[in-house]
Amino acid sequence: MAKSAQYLLVGSTEAYSGKSATILGVAHQLKEKGVVVAYGKPLGTYLSVNETEVMEEDVRFLAQVLSLPEKRVRLPLLSLDEETIQRRLRGEDKIDYRQSLQQYIQEPGGDVVLLEGPGTLSEGSLFDLSLLQVAEVLDAAVLLVARFHSIVLVDSLLSAKQQLGDKLVGVLINDIPTDEMEAANTMVRPFLEQQGISVLGMLPRSPLLRSVSVGELVKQLHAEVLCRPDRLDLMVESLTIGAMNVNSALEYFRKGNNMAVVTGGDRADIQLAALETSTQCLILTGHLPPQPFILSRAEDLEIPLLSVDLDTLTTVEIVNRAFGSVRLHEPIKVQCIRRMMETHFDIDRLMSHLALEAAVTVP
Repeated sequence: MAKSAQYLLVGSTEAYSGKSATILGVAHQLKEKGVVVAYGKPLGTYLSVNETEVMEEDVRFLAQVLSLPEKRVRLPLLSLDEETIQRRLRGEDKIDYRQSLQQYIQEPGGDVVLLEGPGTLSEGSLFDLSLLQVAEVLDAAVLLVARFHSIVLVDSLLSAKQQLGDKLVGVLINDIPTDEMEAANTMVRPFLEQQGISVLGMLPRSPLLRSVSVGELVKQLHAEVLCRPDRLDLMVESLTIGAMNVNSALEYFRKGNNMAVVTGGDRADIQLAALETSTQCLILTGHLPPQPFILSRAEDLEIPLLSVDLDTLTTVEIVNRAFGSVRLHEPIKVQCIRRMMETHFDIDRLMSHLALEAAVTVP
């Protein structure tokens, strides 16, 4: 390829803001326009180990979904695990990672290399691989993803602009609640644009994207699956605690959608009420076995029953954490993010910032 590839570094103001989802959506749209993409993630966070290799799960997933050949995928330079950090702190790791980064990204192929940045603006600084440091070494443009908690997010974006300067080509504001969308559109977007920050996308909150599979809950809770292990792919969008009387519980459950219901293993009345509503799994605390008729009913309705050796409070905390740090590894989420990015993200404006042109034919 005669011309050198462009680098787009996708960073975030806080962890779990949606960087992987953004890369997936951007890459899909670029490919639709005939732009050849490559992908890399200098700092690893989710390593999985099998008999033959150590692999970054997000890298494997994105490479597979985007059908990228091996030569256009870069595995992490290092993983941000505790052992790696301690080696650096003890002075045992003296590697110049800025130099390693230049070698890491040589000859990736493609018109644009999409790089997944650290979880925050400062993460990776210990290894000289913070967002700004990576952007400077590679002369990369930065797309920043920010989750919308309130309109106060303008503070973090203004601070990011001060740090990143001209490297920042735009921001994507993610996870905007329905009742905040008007304020985001009429106040936040124009204000940021006036400050020289291009708002390339504003994504509404999606219960599906925030959802977590029953299988993931099993893993996080170290739960025993009492029935329907074949339905662990069901997606949970909300959490409900069944601790009230059965009449109140039934009224409460009917308002929920795609719930995980946490209740005591001895509360057969609550369990039965939950099974008759929009419940994706029952999580029984106290390690108490359910009544046989509950197991039978759950089996018929194809609703997994999980048993945990935890109290209700701890169970709820773990499930809530799972909602707050969900990843994109279910096919239904991939389709959802593609549709949302096509609707709410200005790919043409991004391409203009990067001086990318659509190809007439896909290579």
